[in-house]
Amino acid sequence: MKTKILAATLALTLAPSVALAMGCNYEKHQQAASCQAGSSWDADKGICVANPTG
Repeated sequence: MKTKILAATLALTLAPSVALAMGCNYEKHQQAASCQAGSSWDADKGICVANPTG
C-alpha cells in the first residue's frame, strides 16, 4: 500500500511540471516590437516591409 501511495504522490507532484514543459513552444509567434516609419509588419514573411506609396 505504501508503494501505491508513493506512486500516486509522485505522479501528482510531477504532473504540473510535465504539462508546462510540453507547452513551452506551443504556437510560438515572432513579432516585431516596432517597424520604422513608412513600413508595416508582414506576418507571412516575418519582417517589416515598406508600405507602398502612391
